[in-house]
Amino acid sequence: MRVQINPDQVKSSFSQFEGISTFTESLALMEKGQLPVEMLQAISLRPEILKTFASTGESVYPGGLLERSLKEKVILKSSIKNNCQFCRDSHRSIMRQIGIPQIQIDKLEASDNLTEREQLALAYTEAMMEDSNRVPDDLFNQLKENFSDEEIVELTFLVGFINMLNMFNNALQVTFHEEYA
Repeated sequence: MRVQINPDQVKSSFSQFEGISTFTESLALMEKGQLPVEMLQAISLRPEILKTFASTGESVYPGGLLERSLKEKVILKSSIKNNCQFCRDSHRSIMRQIGIPQIQIDKLEASDNLTEREQLALAYTEAMMEDSNRVPDDLFNQLKENFSDEEIVELTFLVGFINMLNMFNNALQVTFHEEYA
């Protein structure tokens, strides 16, 4: 990781977040005497950002309206496309922890492994990442047939949010070390 952390500062920053679902996995690591994953260590250098991250997590990930398996697949698709080792590998681990079958993780885009909503969410993710100014109208109309407007807003935010986190992790060379295994 390209930034230097202070373990005491990380612990201090996280002390205010007991019971927050955004940090479930990292708080479990801390209970075992470990530090949270590197991405959260880096973010903890700015406690104000960590607080915002916690709030966003409660409303979008892992919280929110959309089903968790759909969100994980969107995150994995974005992270593979952006070559973000941290997000790709950490979310594969999380997907296994929450019971998503390994075949669905390994063959993410196989249509027989996806619900119609998941297929549309992945197509929308790809279209947004290719050119968010040119998401095809027919794809958006299909989304509107299968998702509420509130869910579309959440999905759109999730795609933008994970792409930002992918860039953050890649630029800072944040690494996942199988902490959730």
